[in-house]
Amino acid sequence: MAPPVADTRLKQIATDACDSALSNAESYNHTHVADWNSAIINNILKSLISETSSGPNSQPSFKYAVNSTIIQHLSPVAGSGESATVGRRGMHSAVGAYWNNEKDGMWSFKYEGGDKKGMDIVISVMWVAI
Repeated sequence: MAPPVADTRLKQIATDACDSALSNAESYNHTHVADWNSAIINNILKSLISETSSGPNSQPSFKYAVNSTIIQHLSPVAGSGESATVGRRGMHSAVGAYWNNEKDGMWSFKYEGGDKKGMDIVISVMWVAI
């Protein structure tokens, strides 16, 4: 099933949401992660609803679920005398669903801008036809 919004537009929506939420972030900060995730999710939902509604008071013909996962890169080992980082934390995420393959679907995206801030950001969007 083709997404309700073109793939290139979904990438732009997700990138814009991440850019906006992380604009003041220099690195991973646990105290801000919940706010970053909320901002990313809410911006994506607002864009999807706006772009798939036919008018200001109409409802889109899909229900949406958005997931945002932020993973911290590993930092140097304290007191080890090593100047290099030990690498990244391992992470695997998967999702499955039972639905109408002709009307419903999902899409995932890795935000490339997170690498230079010491984090990986993975977005998943699901849509279910109403």
